[in-house]
Amino acid sequence: MSLSGSDEPSGKEPSGSDEPSGEEPSGPMKVPGQYPAASRVSWSRAALTVVIGLALAGALLGALWAWLAPPIHGVVALTKAGDRIKAYLGDESEHWFTAAALMVGMVTAMAVIAAVLVWQWQAHRGPVMAAALAVGSLAASGAAVGVGALVARVRYGVIDIAAAPVSGDHRVHYVVEAPSVFFGPTPLQIALTILGPAAAAAMVYLLLALSSPREDLGAWPPMRYPVVAATGRIATADDGPPAAPSPPVP
Repeated sequence: MSLSGSDEPSGKEPSGSDEPSGEEPSGPMKVPGQYPAASRVSWSRAALTVVIGLALAGALLGALWAWLAPPIHGVVALTKAGDRIKAYLGDESEHWFTAAALMVGMVTAMAVIAAVLVWQWQAHRGPVMAAALAVGSLAASGAAVGVGALVARVRYGVIDIAAAPVSGDHRVHYVVEAPSVFFGPTPLQIALTILGPAAAAAMVYLLLALSSPREDLGAWPPMRYPVVAATGRIATADDGPPAAPSPPVP
C-alpha cells in the first residue's frame, strides 16, 4: 500500500523477489565450462613436436648423466702365476648399480614432467597426444642411454687388461672405468631402463585424463553438452516440462 492510501500497484517489481519474471534467460548456460579455443597447430605437427622435443631433451639428459654418474675405480694386477686380473677397490662395484639407477631416475623424472607439460596443451589433449608422449619418452630413453654411454666412454676410455703396464716390479695398475647405463646385459634389465620412463609418463597422463570433468578432456573440437536453463532444470527430449518428483515411499 502506498503512502497516499491507494491500493494501485506502482508498476515496479520489488527488488530481491523470488517470483519468476516470465522472461526467457538471455543466453544458455554451458555445462561444465567454456569451450577451448581452436589451435593453430595441427594434430600431426603437435605430436611430432612432442616426440622431437623429448628426444632432444633425452640427449641432453644423457650428457648430464655422464658428468654426474660416479665412475668405478679398480686395479689391474699381475699374479704370481703371471695372470692379469681386474678387481675393484672397496665398495666401488656398487657404483654399477648407482649409475644405472641414476639414469632411470633422471629419465623417469623428465618423462613425468613432460606428461604434465603436454597436458597443459589443452587443445590437443587426447589419445593422439598420449601416444606421442609414449613414443617421445621411448625416444628420450634411447637418446639418453646412447649419448650417456658415448660421452662416458670418451671421458673415461676403455679398460684394456692386456695392455695394462704391469710387470714383475710393478704388479698393480690403478684404473678408472666408465659407469654403465644399464643394470645388466640381460634383455629384462635393458627393457627396464628403456620402457620404465615411458610407462611412467603414460600413467601420469592417464591420471590427469581421469581427473578431467569433461569427456572431451577440454580438447578441440569440443563436445556439445546439454543446455541448462536459468532454473537449473535440463529440458526433456520432447521439450515438455520435466516430470515432478514422486513422493517418497514410507
